Amino acid sequence: MTTTTATQPTATSAATAQVWSIDASHSTASFSVRHMMISNVRGEFQKLAGSVVYDAARPETAKVTATIEVASISTRDAQRDTHLRSGDFFDAENHPVIAFTSKAVRRADTGLEVIGDLTLRGTTREVVLTVDGPTATNKDPWGNTRIGASARTKIKRSEFGMMWNNVLEAGGVLVGDDVTIDLDVSLVLQK
Repeated sequence: MTTTTATQPTATSAATAQVWSIDASHSTASFSVRHMMISNVRGEFQKLAGSVVYDAARPETAKVTATIEVASISTRDAQRDTHLRSGDFFDAENHPVIAFTSKAVRRADTGLEVIGDLTLRGTTREVVLTVDGPTATNKDPWGNTRIGASARTKIKRSEFGMMWNNVLEAGGVLVGDDVTIDLDVSLVLQK
């Protein structure tokens, strides 16, 4: 008699995994960073893509890949957006894409934690996304099956080569080092 441990995928679990694609028009990838040590400035990227291979019975087996086009950054200030695309920050000309690839998924109190590699400005670092969700499945008016999820992580921009800053006259710096990243995604089941 052969037994299967909980850590080994079975033929049944592999068959129940489904591929979901990010619906970019109903998803956001946003960030916030402290400005002048006073308030948070927020921005978002308008172009993102990706997929999730997910089995609701075995969420720890999920696989996530996502990309974001750096040039699609928007902070509602054209001059600031141009500066953020420059070599002082994202260096969009040399590094046009931000990428994330999951390495592991584990259950957490509030949902899931997705551990993976974030590649930004040519530097790859491991991050942990705290995921709220996924939501229950639902049908949209066009017959597509959807789920959604929200995720958050924090990074230090200096760890990705973004060192530009100005010292303020009263002390402190113009741009904080800690960046909070928030993701809200709508996923469509692939047929």
